[in-house]
Amino acid sequence: MERQRVMERGEKAGVSSSSNGGGEVDVVVEMMDVIEVVGLYVGYRRTQRKECLNLVRRLKLLLPLLEEIKENGNYKLVSSEGLKTSLDNLKKALLGAKKLLKKCSCGSKIYLAMESEAVMSSFHAVYEKLNQALDDLPYDELGISVEVKEQVELTRMQLKRAKKRSDTQDIELAMDMMVVFSKKDDRNADSAILERLAIKLELHAIPDLKAEEIAVRKLVKERGVQNAESIQQINDLLGKFKQIAGVDETIVLDGPFSSKSLQRCRSLLIPHEFLCPITLEIMVDPVIVATGQTYERESIQKWLNSKHRTCPKTGQTLGHLSLASNFALRNLIQEWCEKNNYELPKKDACLGSDGISAELKEEISSLVQNLSSCEFEVRREAIKKIRMLAKENPDNRILIANYGGIPPLVQLLSYQDPNIQEHTVTALLNLSIDETNKKLVAREGAIPAIVEILQHGTNEARENSAAALFSLSMLDENKVLIGASNGIRPLVHLLQNGTIRGKKDAATALFNLSLNQTNKSRAIKAGIIPALLHLLEEKNLGMIDEALSIFLLLASHPEGRNEIGKLSFIKTLVEIIRNGTPKNKECALSVLLQLGLHNSSIILAALQYGVYEHLVELTKSGTNRAQRKANSILQHMSKYGHIP
Repeated sequence: MERQRVMERGEKAGVSSSSNGGGEVDVVVEMMDVIEVVGLYVGYRRTQRKECLNLVRRLKLLLPLLEEIKENGNYKLVSSEGLKTSLDNLKKALLGAKKLLKKCSCGSKIYLAMESEAVMSSFHAVYEKLNQALDDLPYDELGISVEVKEQVELTRMQLKRAKKRSDTQDIELAMDMMVVFSKKDDRNADSAILERLAIKLELHAIPDLKAEEIAVRKLVKERGVQNAESIQQINDLLGKFKQIAGVDETIVLDGPFSSKSLQRCRSLLIPHEFLCPITLEIMVDPVIVATGQTYERESIQKWLNSKHRTCPKTGQTLGHLSLASNFALRNLIQEWCEKNNYELPKKDACLGSDGISAELKEEISSLVQNLSSCEFEVRREAIKKIRMLAKENPDNRILIANYGGIPPLVQLLSYQDPNIQEHTVTALLNLSIDETNKKLVAREGAIPAIVEILQHGTNEARENSAAALFSLSMLDENKVLIGASNGIRPLVHLLQNGTIRGKKDAATALFNLSLNQTNKSRAIKAGIIPALLHLLEEKNLGMIDEALSIFLLLASHPEGRNEIGKLSFIKTLVEIIRNGTPKNKECALSVLLQLGLHNSSIILAALQYGVYEHLVELTKSGTNRAQRKANSILQHMSKYGHIP
């Protein structure tokens, strides 16, 4: 109750005004309430969590100042307009901070990740306003002690440093989102990207997904049609996250009802306690988990089979994985169905207690045994079938691994038959989409053999080897292992000489691997920079964004900056800034800024190629991100006197 009262006081602070004859006394109390409220916010989005916690800590440092102002009471005796204005400005700055923190606590996780740079700019604006408001306070008039003044000065120094500091962007997250939003072909490895994104954005548990759906609906109401394309992208991505979590449903934000939503409308007639919390459909075989919650057996078993060990509804860790039939609820459901003439969905009699048919289990067990058959054709057919089963769904990947399919597949990578190698590496690619399988595949020694196929296999085998290395490199330890196994050079070769699909697979793998500092050096020595320059020149390949994203990573490495900072590359960057797509321009500006921050002569070279007028134009008409980058480059030019 006390927490609720504090929250209510803090919310009212944003709309109330001093109307009780007490002058500015209410302003000071309101500011203290605001700081107390932001201290109660929880659940900051992962992409802004560090910045939020730092801001809250700095705001709390202002409490002694406000307490001393209130205790001294000098502001009640001084009626100057300047004092009133300075206190009002501080209150506005605090309310701005509260609004931003609330957005990072309750807003859409996907949207905040998409707009991470814009949100960071909002933090910098808050720091600027707070610092200015604190600078304008008449401390002597307010009777502030030396000790509190020193603490305020320390806070101001921290705010100034925070405004100047620009934390390293989570480039892995940014690249993943770029691939998910821009990639036209629905490749198997994309499932691995989606799973990693779901974990990074903390959108893999049912309660989080439901909260995100509410946040997205609120975003739609706030934004309307202003960001229709972005909203649709968020909606699509959230739908994919739900599928990964085992919730097969379409999210309807607006417009005509889908058949699924119509089915949901009908389900509203069914008593809520009869619906499975995962599928929101009436339960046929309700079971109780360790937390006491009830689910449809097939749905919760799929959840557990996907390596989840928490209760989807409560988020609590499950003490055990046993499922107990809820006979009492099942009887109530059956009675209700008879009374209301409602026909329960038919349950597949062949399904086991884990929701997987005995026939499928028997098939997979037999296929795994056939991997060691002496007959070539039997072995080849087993690999092909496992490849297809592993592609189809997550349950199959887990089953194949549980039946011991990974070790014999790894051994078959060295089989001296191109066709066998191609099917085997593709099967392992599909299996590696599962997080646990990534570790198993690497532990069995697959990486050197995959690198060998990448060098000498068929075109499709080489492409799928690159995709497999990308999938495996999601784990940091595998990034190191792939680099140490000489996997970088053949990937660069594929980037230079492969098909369009091969180049795309190589680019995503090399991006992921170059998140490791040692691998950056390996990639540079392997000749990645000329290969990337070729991608920029060959516009018909449609890989400018991928190439520039890798350039941005390499620009953080001294060897990379030396190799990249050639005049021909700067000229190419300026041409992209002039004529590229909006996304191309954003990426090119990011690379130019990164290079220019370390070497002002690069900015001079860009000016010689005519970048200035394009930067000015982008500050007015570019995307939000392009405007920020263009402004940063112009500020950097001004700092060194390079503005024409």
